[in-house]
Amino acid sequence: MTKHIELQPPRYDDKKHHRPEGRTLIILLLIMLPLFFISCKHKTLPNQAMIDLLKAAEKNFYSPDNVFCPEAMVKSCDSILNGSSDESMLMKALNKKANALLQLGEEQKAIETYNVLLDKIPGGNIEQKQATLKDLAIAYIRLGERMNCIHMHNAESCIYPISNGGVHMDKTGSEKAIDIYKSLLIDDPSDLESKWLLNIAYMTTGGYPQEVPPQFLMKVKNDDSMHTVKPFTDVAANLGLSYRSQAGGSIVDDFDNDGYPDIVLSSWSLTEPMRYYRNNGDGTFTDLSDSSGLGYLNGGLHIMQTDYNNDGLKDIFVLRGGWKGKFGNIPNSLLRNNGDGTFTDVTKESGLLSFHPSQTATWADFNNDGWLDVFIGNETQPGGELNPCQLYINNKNGTFTEIASKAGCGITDFVKGVTSGDYNNDGLTDIFISTLTGKKILLKNETVKNGVVKFSDVSQQAGLTNNKFRSFPTWFWDYDNDGWLDILVCGYEFSGSLAYYAGAEATGMPVNNAGKVFLFRNNHDGTFEEVSSKVGLNKIAFAMGSNFGDIDNDGYLDFYLGTGNPPFKSAIPNKLFKNINGKSFLDVTTSARVGNLQKGHGISFADLDNDGNEDIYIKMGGAYVGDAYESSLYLNPGQNHNHWVNLSLSGTVSNRAAIGAKIKVTFKENNVERSVYRDVNSGGSFGSNPLRQHIGLGQAVSIEKIEITWPVTGQVQVFENPPIDTNIKIKEGDGTLATYRLAHLDFISQKGMAHMHHN
Repeated sequence: MTKHIELQPPRYDDKKHHRPEGRTLIILLLIMLPLFFISCKHKTLPNQAMIDLLKAAEKNFYSPDNVFCPEAMVKSCDSILNGSSDESMLMKALNKKANALLQLGEEQKAIETYNVLLDKIPGGNIEQKQATLKDLAIAYIRLGERMNCIHMHNAESCIYPISNGGVHMDKTGSEKAIDIYKSLLIDDPSDLESKWLLNIAYMTTGGYPQEVPPQFLMKVKNDDSMHTVKPFTDVAANLGLSYRSQAGGSIVDDFDNDGYPDIVLSSWSLTEPMRYYRNNGDGTFTDLSDSSGLGYLNGGLHIMQTDYNNDGLKDIFVLRGGWKGKFGNIPNSLLRNNGDGTFTDVTKESGLLSFHPSQTATWADFNNDGWLDVFIGNETQPGGELNPCQLYINNKNGTFTEIASKAGCGITDFVKGVTSGDYNNDGLTDIFISTLTGKKILLKNETVKNGVVKFSDVSQQAGLTNNKFRSFPTWFWDYDNDGWLDILVCGYEFSGSLAYYAGAEATGMPVNNAGKVFLFRNNHDGTFEEVSSKVGLNKIAFAMGSNFGDIDNDGYLDFYLGTGNPPFKSAIPNKLFKNINGKSFLDVTTSARVGNLQKGHGISFADLDNDGNEDIYIKMGGAYVGDAYESSLYLNPGQNHNHWVNLSLSGTVSNRAAIGAKIKVTFKENNVERSVYRDVNSGGSFGSNPLRQHIGLGQAVSIEKIEITWPVTGQVQVFENPPIDTNIKIKEGDGTLATYRLAHLDFISQKGMAHMHHN
């Protein structure tokens, strides 16, 4: 039996929200403003305790020893420049100050300071002069980007290869950089860093490739020579979603249970607040940041959704302090969704309050009791304070108990990515850990029936210890649809500038395993085989932000990587890889027009306009104030006429969010039976997809059956001949399907443009 539910999108009521105009508005403002300031003086903000903790952390963050605090560095350098007569110290201070000014986004001051430094460098010190000229060239490139890509931002700004609307109107900065790079390359034609950045600079002036000196020309490589992927369009600015800030996280999911996915963003800066955009279901969004309470909470390099209290409302977990070492002892936050558009910080009362640098965690029901637990991957930097990983078990009453050491998962390492999944199909959720020391750690869940949680390190037995390259984001997924979870982990091995590696790849020079993507295929016997080269994943990416989805509804999972490396010379594109029938991957970045050269972090795949095709939202921006950038919503134009189905699962015995539930969808495509497998989760370790699972069905015209395996009981629910190209709700233990339709939203035409309501 199939039950149909028709959801009507909420409409904006002009009468209810009447806005006074003209003189009436001015009179109202004159009356209300004094009252507003009086009330603010005595008002306690929502989540005040956490706000106070974050303000204290912000004060501790200010130090010239903190590489991520250029403000303090400028002040320290000025004291040296004003008080020292040591020429060597003065030159070092000038260099550090110029670099810090660039990090602050004060490019013109940085340029002036670099020029002063150049005048002081002795003529015989060629190496120092060349290094300073490279820094000066980057300052000019950044000046050009600020004048054009930021001040005159459009949908094509900084999309590699730069063309059309991405070409700079004000070419001054790029032209200055070109002059410097040409002089550097005349002295050293093998300088791949300068060669790569020279070509980028020429693109911004519209002079690529025709004006690039032939000996310095780097041709744009397009693996997608058949153009199998149509270009996406960045529509974030149309919708008021191009929030400009520093590096941070993203969640796309339905926080008010109206069926339409909303967007929550964070910034790792302790001076930049979280943002909450409610999807109005009519092609517009409303900024509820302040009224929700999220707009008063700063910081958060990564965020993810959960339902820790099983109330059917998606809560938010915020991770802070990653990369910051001794300055990163900043609390995470658990934010309870109150169901009325507001969120309450319950970190302390839940028992999750701790002070360890982290940016990665995974929520799962590790002891199969029907309640979500959380494993947090903390960072122990070489020679720094010890910050072991934490495992918090849900007490089923709104509180948690930390048991990592007892459970055998209190790993102490420079952890950058964690993911969870049942890799051996035994009904227990396991953990994989990615580290900057090169260790890849697989923890097998051996929890016994009485609920005592226990993990064992099976990395060596699984064949994961031979790969010793430093790595960052990671996830479990079934890339080849064989019913067994595989592991993808992105390498972060490099020395020097990432522009060098981009130049090397463009010219066909070997880069060993620097920044590679590693794929471990599940052998179905507890072991894995590294198949990276076999499937064509021999491209550099240096990924931070990462996630996966199915952009063409062929049933095979594709993935997108954001390159967030902090230095400004790391001008390399974010990358999109298409899965070819579970057998190989194709770099389709150029064809898809999603290769933003700015820093990319939290990534979410979601069908935001309800046309049956997954779009990509990416939280842009780098580590420094001067590297803040507009986020992007890459709208999928529809790659073909493949079919799809969306599944929203709700547990009753299992956790309400159904995280960890296994999905198998079987259908016939061209008279050949095949199945697609999914696990309910939010995707990769740096970005959060909706928990609603979007499943591509290829050219199938019907579904034979959907099978759901529930986490706690292991019971399988089977639904025969369900509908196609629609949204389906499935509740554990309920043998009926509930289907519902959502309005197809217009994000491109004038009707849907520039609509951002504010609350």
